[in-house]
Amino acid sequence: MMQAFVLDDEPLAVRRLHRMLEETGRVRVAGSATDPVDAVEWLSANKVDILFLDIQMPGMNGFEALSMLDPQPLVVFTTAYDHYALQAFEVNSIDYLLKPIEERHLLRALDKIERLKAGGVSQDLASQLASLLESRRPAYPERIALRLGERLQFLDLDQITHFFAQDKLTYAATKTKNHVVGYTISDLEKKLNPKQFCRIHRSTLLNLVYVLELDAWFEGRVLARLKDEKRTELQVSRDRVQELKKRLGV
Repeated sequence: MMQAFVLDDEPLAVRRLHRMLEETGRVRVAGSATDPVDAVEWLSANKVDILFLDIQMPGMNGFEALSMLDPQPLVVFTTAYDHYALQAFEVNSIDYLLKPIEERHLLRALDKIERLKAGGVSQDLASQLASLLESRRPAYPERIALRLGERLQFLDLDQITHFFAQDKLTYAATKTKNHVVGYTISDLEKKLNPKQFCRIHRSTLLNLVYVLELDAWFEGRVLARLKDEKRTELQVSRDRVQELKKRLGV
């Protein structure tokens, strides 16, 4: 029996879909949530075969929530808005369900997933599906997850002045405090938008928005002074000065 998770900000929609799935006799609903943050936390620790995912939700939409999951389960999108972009999911692949969800459409989606899991869908079609999902996700994340004990907290990247590594930990620095993150500086450099973040030192990744000025230092190095209350100064390695200036349009 397939294991599913339901994420929708409407409690009634969650309960209705939960009931419909259980009534098929083909799916066990392993979990559900009305808060995307709670869902990402649960799905990061538990595996399911299918994620029934609402698109329009306050605070974080379905595509943003999906981008925070690695690895990702198979996804069936649910939505009350039948606009043209969703027509891409009409291919013979993972489906989308228009609310209020009809039983015949739900069964169609389950049939597709079972064929995909059984290998009955061509590799070309699976690749097409992966491309569709990728095109619906933000190119780069807008938030980063912080683990606080057993909970995850999400911090907007726009609030972070820079990331730095110290004593085998990586920190996200904001104007008020430093937060421990579960990534290395190298990981973050690959993960984040290069138009916003630039690596200026082996242990520092800088948010270009917060650069106030650059000061020449010794031996060809530079100090980057930030637009925060402390006027934080960050050392720019000599071999990274030109790249930083290029990113800043200097």
